[in-house]
Amino acid sequence: MQPEIKKGVNVDGENIKKTRVRWLLGLFGLALGGCSTADNEMAGGNLKAVNHTLHAINWFSVNGYRSHGGGGSSCCIVMPTKWRPGLKANIEWEVDPESYAKIQRKTTGYGFDESAWASHEAKFQRYSTIVEIPEWSGTDSCGLSVHFLTCNQIKVTTSCWGYGSPNNPIKEPKQMKEPAVCPR
Repeated sequence: MQPEIKKGVNVDGENIKKTRVRWLLGLFGLALGGCSTADNEMAGGNLKAVNHTLHAINWFSVNGYRSHGGGGSSCCIVMPTKWRPGLKANIEWEVDPESYAKIQRKTTGYGFDESAWASHEAKFQRYSTIVEIPEWSGTDSCGLSVHFLTCNQIKVTTSCWGYGSPNNPIKEPKQMKEPAVCPR
């Protein structure tokens, strides 16, 4: 007795072929999707502050990624792996203009007297700006370095060369005094 083959039911060879075709179409679709989003790939990098002023940078943020302003690198900022025109950094930061002020300490325990600290903290200044992120070639970005300059000016770089290297594009010195009048 032969098994009955019903219309619409595939035999094993046809199931294998359909499975292979579906798999290949899926793989082809993923490959096409990868091609269409290659320019949108993102990667994490370090966020670094370089303070060129005499004031303390308490904290800063770039496009919502917050970091301490004391220098050094913090993890992380997410940026495209390939530069594209129109990339901008929305930077916010807080400055302590009297970073060496003597603040009264508590008479018992640790820390500052609350009212003395509140008076000092009231002098903190917050700023924001939007700057263009300079072009980098290929995928040579090494995170983002934010340089705080006098007159609340900001420069950013993605250079893999550290500050002070002849190859770093930002040459302004550190410990710059504020000019009597800031340029507009």
